[in-house]
Amino acid sequence: MSDAFQPPPLPANEPVFDYAPGSPERVSLQRRLAEMWGEEIEMPLVIGGEDVRTGRTVPIVAPHDTHHRLGTAHWAGPAELDRAVEAARAAWPEWSSLPWTERAAVFLRAAELLSGPWRDTLNAATMLGQSKTAHQAEIDSAAELCDFWRFNVAYAARLYQEQPISSPGTWNRMEYRPLEGFVLAITPFNFTSIAGNLPSAPALMGCTVVWKPSESAALSAHYLMRLWQEAGLPAGVINLVHGPGAELAPVALAQPEFSGLHFTGSTAVFRGLWSQVGENLGRYRNFPRLVGETGGKDFIVAHASADPDALLAAIVRGSFEYQGQKCSAASRVFVPDSLWARLRDRLAEEVAAIPMGDVADFRNFMGAVINRSAFERHAEAIGEARTRSGHRVLVGGGTDDQRGWFVQPTVVVTEDPTSRLLREELFGPIVTVMAYPEREYEATLDLIDRSVPYGLTGAVFAHDRAAIRAAFERLRYAAGNFYINDKPTGAVVGQQPFGGARASGTDDKAGSMWNLARWVAPRAIKETFVPPRDYRYPFMA
Repeated sequence: MSDAFQPPPLPANEPVFDYAPGSPERVSLQRRLAEMWGEEIEMPLVIGGEDVRTGRTVPIVAPHDTHHRLGTAHWAGPAELDRAVEAARAAWPEWSSLPWTERAAVFLRAAELLSGPWRDTLNAATMLGQSKTAHQAEIDSAAELCDFWRFNVAYAARLYQEQPISSPGTWNRMEYRPLEGFVLAITPFNFTSIAGNLPSAPALMGCTVVWKPSESAALSAHYLMRLWQEAGLPAGVINLVHGPGAELAPVALAQPEFSGLHFTGSTAVFRGLWSQVGENLGRYRNFPRLVGETGGKDFIVAHASADPDALLAAIVRGSFEYQGQKCSAASRVFVPDSLWARLRDRLAEEVAAIPMGDVADFRNFMGAVINRSAFERHAEAIGEARTRSGHRVLVGGGTDDQRGWFVQPTVVVTEDPTSRLLREELFGPIVTVMAYPEREYEATLDLIDRSVPYGLTGAVFAHDRAAIRAAFERLRYAAGNFYINDKPTGAVVGQQPFGGARASGTDDKAGSMWNLARWVAPRAIKETFVPPRDYRYPFMA
């Protein structure tokens, strides 16, 4: 291996296909969807590079057609989790000592495979297993995941080049060592790109990983693992264990070799995991790194000077793309009463016309929510909006679970600033609007800031620069990703590093160098070329 510094290819954002009628990518994706719909596959664990079948299986169904089985997933128990930890431990010495360029090459190859021959498979798996439309799958499981793998390599190169200065006669260096032990990656159902990034970011930096994906994203997780294997990922570097997090996570967190947690999910679950780590702190060899992106109650606030058309488009897209099941989705909207009077009927008309159904029908804008638990939670919130004083359902509100878990896009209007629907994360196609007196813009900004514990994403719509500045300052900690005249969703790797603080997580910014820095333990090295031979200093003469 050459000793020369070898800069990686310059990253660029992966082009997003539009799947327009008659386009070759549309024909190709529809063909793959039909093939995978006709299959019923087995999804084993993958531990130490080997498929592991436990016999404890659960059916995996399409959320938009719960009568159709996509396959069966084998669930792990404590014994399999222990085995995954041992596989990660066994793989660590060789993987952690590889030149970083060798590790990077695996994920650059994975990006090329995903960009080309694997694109349809990952997109189709995300559509069928997680009920995403072609567009939502494309920007997630194809474009964003390619971006993560390519940009992370470039960020790793920048990190390794961050070196201290040296005074005359010395050479100071910084070594970025992989964490000792294993990293536990727990990934959500809603983004295949997150499921692909959370295990691979620590792995790129030389860590080995036990990966527990969401039970509701088993199909795309299965194909992600197969993609890494084809890209040349050595056995044991990432170990896939399907199963219930409440059963498996405590086993992983009790291991003395546990060195880090890379998590995306609910605030409550992350707090529970953090508490378990605290209880086990005395048994760990190192203080573990805890990185989490959690809940949100994301906002859009409009000033009287806002463009009504832009605001309308942002509310519809920001609230209802992927059924509102994005941690960045707008779920509370604040509009001045003067503007709301002009916007209300148009919003109701637009939302009522949103097409919803089978995501394989490319005419649909929305699919189904992910599972029955989500369906029942949304139905309960809609029922509350219909019966609680000071609330009304402006449009939508229908639910239907006869074929799939379908919840209509719903706009609730409330006069109550303390409403639960304005404070609690629902994670579905429900947005709550409050019209505020136009003269109370700054007071409304304060309400937005203090009324929820979260700080993930938010947007302000205004032409008035003073109004924008006021929102920028007063909402400084209310959103880790802040948008001006744009919807609060759609962060792009390399452009808007993603993450929030407060109850929304540790704000370690996925898709940035700052996230990768969490997976290394820096070592400062000083070499003195001609060391002193006498302990005495000149002042002692």
